[in-house]
Amino acid sequence: MRGYVKRVKQKAEKLSKEQILSLLENVVDENESLYSVLESLSTGLLIINDDFQLLRFNQIAESWLPFSEHLEDILGSEKAIWEYIEDEDISSFLRKCLEKNITNSSEDFSTVTSGGTVRFLTVTIAPLINEGELNGKMILVRDITEKKNQDILLHRMENLANLTNLAAGMAHEIKNPLGAISIHIQLIQKALEKARENSDKLPAKKFVEDHIDIVNDEIEHLNKLVMDFLLAVRPVKAQLELKEPDKLIDGLVSFFKPEFNREGIEVIFKSSESGKKILLDEKLFRDVIMNISQNSLAALKSKFNREDEKNITDEAKFCISNTIHENKFIITIADNGCGMSSETLSKIFEPYYTTKANGTGLGMTMVYKIIKEFSGEIIVNSKEGEGTAFTITFPIPQKDVKLLSSDGR
Repeated sequence: MRGYVKRVKQKAEKLSKEQILSLLENVVDENESLYSVLESLSTGLLIINDDFQLLRFNQIAESWLPFSEHLEDILGSEKAIWEYIEDEDISSFLRKCLEKNITNSSEDFSTVTSGGTVRFLTVTIAPLINEGELNGKMILVRDITEKKNQDILLHRMENLANLTNLAAGMAHEIKNPLGAISIHIQLIQKALEKARENSDKLPAKKFVEDHIDIVNDEIEHLNKLVMDFLLAVRPVKAQLELKEPDKLIDGLVSFFKPEFNREGIEVIFKSSESGKKILLDEKLFRDVIMNISQNSLAALKSKFNREDEKNITDEAKFCISNTIHENKFIITIADNGCGMSSETLSKIFEPYYTTKANGTGLGMTMVYKIIKEFSGEIIVNSKEGEGTAFTITFPIPQKDVKLLSSDGR
């Protein structure tokens, strides 16, 4: 059709009125057909010129991206399209593409709908080619929420396998207090039986109270075990969104740094300075960093606050370092504290294992569980007397495509 219109255009002066009307009808029909295809796409589409001003769009793009105005009202506007996008991350991505002359790139974003639901989108900027030449750009918007949710569900199902270990640990922990309760109840029963045989003369008050106090203590212990167990097996309700871990950790370091400094501990944070985002639940991510940092604080205080270790010449240090390697975001949390024995290191993520007098033994189990929920991995290296390093690795979900400048280089 396009070739036909070009040929007719060259002979337009020789065409009759009827032929011109027939041609216009064909052009209108083709135009309507193209608009129908545009609206039938399952992908959001925005056509923009080289200055990122909107030329054409389909309704699905308008429904998926958070615009401040109706797209129909901004057609022909001199403002760039990103100025109408209310999501700061998406707007910044498009602005960067114009400033750096990027014509082929893709990134993932998370947005929150008016109903509070998280939606995951892939936004792609691509060149618009006309007869072998660049003639503007296309912004493609794909909804990948279902795929992300399926990935999250898969990881949650894998985490259910850990329930076997937790249940076994719980059964073992319950045996001891139940045994103690049984023994002391039997002693009280025997005392009451003797009292009935001895003219209902009860034993000394202190005798009964001692046994009842022990029973109450063991009941309290059992209650705590049950509550901790419920906490450990409860599904992690992660509200995953694309977040910059550099920014989140920087805020956390500012929060706990004064506490470390009061103990004479130097705190170092090295950002990756990449601007990369990973799928996280901000609150749960905070729990992970705070749990590990508090363990490091205890290890550093144990080593450097001992008066009997006058030969220590090192300075107490706590360091968080973020790096990018092979499309992975790596967080290393290290200290030069007292370190761990090989036995402790091998059991650090096991439920109910703790070296602290008042520890539940579930803190590091929850850390492991949360990191797995984020599709991450965690490994620990430690040497007794020298320190410990946690290495946490997360996949970077952005599908960065090789960047091409408009001149093809």
